[in-house]
Amino acid sequence: MSDSASGLLGRIGILGGGSWATALAKIVLTKQPHLNWLLRSSNHVKEFTRLKHNPSYLTSVSFDLSKITFFTDSDINDFFRACDTVILATPSPYIRYYLKRVRTSVIRSKLVINAIKGMVPEENILISNYLQEYKELHPSQVGVIAGPCHAEEIAKDRRSYLTVGCFDIAKARVLSEELFSNDYVHCAVSRDVVGIEYAAVLKNIYAIAAGICHGMNAGDNFQSVLISNAIAEMSNFVNKVHLVQRDVTESVYLGDLLVTAYSSYSRNRTFGNMIGKGYSVRAAQMEMNMIAEGYYGAKCIHEVNQRYQVSMPISRAVYEILYEGASPEATIQQLSTVFK
Repeated sequence: MSDSASGLLGRIGILGGGSWATALAKIVLTKQPHLNWLLRSSNHVKEFTRLKHNPSYLTSVSFDLSKITFFTDSDINDFFRACDTVILATPSPYIRYYLKRVRTSVIRSKLVINAIKGMVPEENILISNYLQEYKELHPSQVGVIAGPCHAEEIAKDRRSYLTVGCFDIAKARVLSEELFSNDYVHCAVSRDVVGIEYAAVLKNIYAIAAGICHGMNAGDNFQSVLISNAIAEMSNFVNKVHLVQRDVTESVYLGDLLVTAYSSYSRNRTFGNMIGKGYSVRAAQMEMNMIAEGYYGAKCIHEVNQRYQVSMPISRAVYEILYEGASPEATIQQLSTVFK
């Protein structure tokens, strides 16, 4: 690849067909002339082509189909061959299924950007680590994109903020300028790939906690204390796991936590709210019909923290409610006694 921006990024692809993938496609196509896009099924592609918008998510966003080449689940290796830079934007429970089917020889030379707000379930590792360990990518070939940026607000061209993280900061700057910045999206750059990935997982867990408290009518005062303790807990964990210079008050950490914990668009808050109102975990999942990443993240973080032993009372409380059948009322009451 050449040193020019276009040479570095080459052909762009997005893997995923949900609301976040659709929002990212909208952003990318404001800067790039063409996009390869992998959707799950041929029926999804047919409906998208007929309607000129995603038939299931962000249906108000229309696309110029002459700028898009669609691929389906069965074409995953052809999709990666057609791309130089791939943005992963599928829900975390599915990413292992996709990546296991991609030949290492096909993905090894790609630049892969993780836009997933979760870890690899069962493996309990970050997606950047999975790419390096199982797909033989060099650290300079992986990155992460995150921040307070709800897909529903991207659909309305509302001011949003992203941060792209790469171990190679020069690549982060190119990605910011050539893919992720436009008139309504500001994209900062960072070297903190690991911290950003963990923060994206943790904020979903804390948003579930915020939703539970809201469903229980715990009040605004308690919610504010919950979130102030959550950012401290996040800071303690990421500093233990990956100690680098970072400011957790930046938008990619605190900002993303706040919008996920408070916004009505937040799936994780909605999921928690239902549990706080008395739904069982299973009933809340079935009624939502959408994936709340924090459900899977809570288990992953619980398993990871067995190694690090960081004090994480909020994350632990959510895990106990979701996986051990703990009473939300009793668990939140106990949690309130340790808050500062």
